[in-house]
Amino acid sequence: MNWYTRIYNFAYKYFSDEDLATEIAQRTFIAVFKNLGKLQNLDRFKAWLYQIASNCCHEEQRRQKRQWTISWFRSASNAEDETWEIPIEDERTFANPEAQFEQAELAEILQKALSKLPEEQRIVVIMKEYEGLKFIEIAEALQISENTAKSRLYYGLKALKKILNQDLVSSF
Repeated sequence: MNWYTRIYNFAYKYFSDEDLATEIAQRTFIAVFKNLGKLQNLDRFKAWLYQIASNCCHEEQRRQKRQWTISWFRSASNAEDETWEIPIEDERTFANPEAQFEQAELAEILQKALSKLPEEQRIVVIMKEYEGLKFIEIAEALQISENTAKSRLYYGLKALKKILNQDLVSSF
């Protein structure tokens, strides 16, 4: 998998928006190109790249909070844009429409629950559980200690479980 795809997927999981993910990935690689000379240790490239992507996500999050727009309606055509695709390992799932529906439903539930997490926890959960980064890489990317990364993952997963349980109870 190439780096652009990984950063796009990271940004998509963060924002659940294809256009925004594309924009974040582009901003990330523009910053990488501009600052490549500053990278002294090529072994740290992965963590450095995710640090830049994370910073771009934070900047966009802050920019969006400053906007005073309110969306009154959610169009039905945008409902698909808010789903979060989870890779399907088993090829038999493709032949089973019911399983495809269940996967899409699960992906949407997880995406909504993940979006309710505090930003600090959400970004660590995405980096660890979806991007497969090691704690040392997460710590370097976010400029935090490894123990802080572990703590944020622990509390993020705990909060995610609580959110999912509450959503399950409220759906009955």
